[in-house]
Amino acid sequence: MKKVQSFLCIALAMALIASCSQNPSTTTTTTDSEKTAPAAGSIVYLQLDSVVNNYDMFNDLKSELEVKVQKIQSELQSKGRAFQNAAKDFENKINKGLLTQAEAQERNQVLTNRQADLQNLSAQKEAEIAEEQAVMINKVMDAIQTYVAKYNEEKKYALILTSTAATTNVLVGDPSLDITAEITEGLNNEYVKQKKKKTASSDTTKTEEE
Repeated sequence: MKKVQSFLCIALAMALIASCSQNPSTTTTTTDSEKTAPAAGSIVYLQLDSVVNNYDMFNDLKSELEVKVQKIQSELQSKGRAFQNAAKDFENKINKGLLTQAEAQERNQVLTNRQADLQNLSAQKEAEIAEEQAVMINKVMDAIQTYVAKYNEEKKYALILTSTAATTNVLVGDPSLDITAEITEGLNNEYVKQKKKKTASSDTTKTEEE
């Protein structure tokens, strides 16, 4: 399960690279909060890794998944320690001649089966986490793409490019065309509204049940 923690970063990085691989990109940033908004028809860009890392939905989902990973790791470590103790006890009894050959063979088979079960459980849990990661990334990317499409219905930019730290096809870009901060703020505002709606809906359901 040591690989599980790294999946969070690796899977997200791969998703970002895949989503940007067919688009030119730029990594130039801007700190000018008073810049003039690009005119309709402009070609603008956003820094996707920055948007994701500062997106509250991503951070909430990532925190939830990390809790699950820690719980699974604790479970497997506990089972692993129990197996090691059983194996050590078996070895001590063999060395002291406390088991007949038949008993030794039987216990050895039990331990072999137990080890195989533990390995299978580890692989199963790892697969479950990987699947949940993929779903998490798909949710985040879908939310971003949906919001950007809606956002551009009003802005009417000719093209919105994306860039990540891993993909740099354009080395220089006009900071006034960077819409990263605006997109991030809009996404988080939208996410807050969605959470409030879910909370209100949940409260209504509980009231009706009572």
